[in-house]
Amino acid sequence: MNTTRNASRGLAAFGLALLPLAVHAQAATGDDDTRVDLNPLVVTATLAPRTADETLAAVTLLDEATLRRQDPTSVTDLFRGQPGVDVNTNGSFGKQSSVFIRGVDNEGSLLMIDGIRLRSATAGGAAWQFLDPRMFERAEIVRGPRGSLYGADAVGGVVQLFTHQAEEGGPHPRVAVGGGNFDSRRLSAGFSGSEGGTRYSFAGSHFATDGAPIRRGGEDKGFDNTSALARLSHTFDGGAEVGVLALRARGNTEIDNGDTDFVQQVAGVYGELPVTENWRSRLTLSESRDEQESQLSFGDSTFDTRQRTARWENTLGFGPHEVILGAEFSRDDVTTTADYAEESRDNTAVFAQGLLDFHPITLQASLRHDDNEAFGDELTGNLALGYALDDRHTLRGSIGTAFRAPTFNDLYYPYEESTFFGTTYVFEGNQELEAETSTSYELGVRGQYRPLYWDLAVFQTDIDDLIDWASDSPAPSVVRYRPTNVNEARIRGAELAAGAELGDWTLQAALTYLDPEDRDTGNDLPRRATRSLRLDLDRELGDWSLGGSWIVQNHRYDDVANEERLGGFGLLNLRAGWAFAPHWSARLTVDNALDKEYETARDYINAGRAAFLSVHFGAL
Repeated sequence: MNTTRNASRGLAAFGLALLPLAVHAQAATGDDDTRVDLNPLVVTATLAPRTADETLAAVTLLDEATLRRQDPTSVTDLFRGQPGVDVNTNGSFGKQSSVFIRGVDNEGSLLMIDGIRLRSATAGGAAWQFLDPRMFERAEIVRGPRGSLYGADAVGGVVQLFTHQAEEGGPHPRVAVGGGNFDSRRLSAGFSGSEGGTRYSFAGSHFATDGAPIRRGGEDKGFDNTSALARLSHTFDGGAEVGVLALRARGNTEIDNGDTDFVQQVAGVYGELPVTENWRSRLTLSESRDEQESQLSFGDSTFDTRQRTARWENTLGFGPHEVILGAEFSRDDVTTTADYAEESRDNTAVFAQGLLDFHPITLQASLRHDDNEAFGDELTGNLALGYALDDRHTLRGSIGTAFRAPTFNDLYYPYEESTFFGTTYVFEGNQELEAETSTSYELGVRGQYRPLYWDLAVFQTDIDDLIDWASDSPAPSVVRYRPTNVNEARIRGAELAAGAELGDWTLQAALTYLDPEDRDTGNDLPRRATRSLRLDLDRELGDWSLGGSWIVQNHRYDDVANEERLGGFGLLNLRAGWAFAPHWSARLTVDNALDKEYETARDYINAGRAAFLSVHFGAL
């Protein structure tokens, strides 16, 4: 289609434009000034602080400045079109959302909040739509398998959201209030600070909207969400540290034939001890909850899941090298209106990682063994090799394995019949399922300069024993859905990410090419766009700031047979900010400024033009 061709031409032009910029950056930057502005510290890729080029992984950081500029109403607005990332939604404003990383579906894209895993044990994936972006300070997206560090479901990659950290001194208050069309309104407030060795951060936010139709000709579907955050920690004179975290979101979203009350919650307590000068030990006890109670025209349902985890990590330093050893125990519990054969399961794991620096060669190796009560033993590993071509360019290659655990729905969903228009539909789980397993390969190169960076990666993921809720017809007018390990998938692709800070201008760009193939049929895996381009451009003008994002994606298919084609689309999001007084600012965002109607799931449309104006005091 024309949109795809234009995106490809735009990429070519952008790539050529980068060449003189890179030459200029190399000529103008001394050795001591490299890896400064656009080479941030991240922790998700390796469990330890590393700059982006040192992780030997494809990683994207959405920092506090980015979140403030874009001021999104949903965390998925931040992720759409990022390198290797795709988003599917059943409408806007709190409607079901899925995040795909490198073509791997929502169940294989792991979400963590401050190191605590959050997902539904019944559905498998995370309920991204219920998380308020006002509660978070930054996001890290790691693309590629991380099963050897985090266990099940980190097949395509990991997204970690970080809540607001304490500031020095204080307390520092912050307040924001705003509203927009669709009768949307939001109020946020919080304060943070530190005194002695004690750090604290507290925040609350409420967002409500009458919403927009999610189907053509339908009624508006509303959404409200109230969130609260509390963090408290203390560091003792000897270097020991203890802390607690609690984050809770609660609200209601209107859907087809009814509405859903939801709770999303993470809570944890940790203690960290410097055993010796080169050995730190950390123990974390945590709990996460995904609770959804739906009131529907054909009956009510409850799906409440809870995961409790104890994780012990030990980091040992040996000069430029680090070794991380750990163990983890977790338990899933399910409470539902459905009659599952099993309502809990345990998982025990041990893991080890070596981060070895033999400059200019860097080696990273990790291994993890999981013993799960429901599906047995799984061994995952990752091996990455990096070579510093010079002070600004790093070549990397890696191979990694991962697995996706069968969900409680996959294994235990009880036999259920529903009849519509003379056809009986039957649903039931399959306790004979094996976990999906995958092997991924990646080759990448990164250029890092003071005013700009670029990162190019090619990759392939082979998935075996793909879990598929296939249908058959055991009798006339009967359709049965039952999951089986039948499909194999091969996902190939390439990503180009780049960014620059030139004077008052900030530019971020991402291009993704994807070939997600069902090896049994040769068809594309459903709901994946195969071409994606995102450009973010912002300019500071004294007390003013102006910016915009352009996101272009080509068509996708909604079904495995590739008969239901969803058209591609282009979105233009605009934003402006004005610091009109000390500590005071106003922001205006206009999402989908061209009022495009688009869908990423069949028959579900997203909202049109959405404008939002807010006034802020402090950092919010």
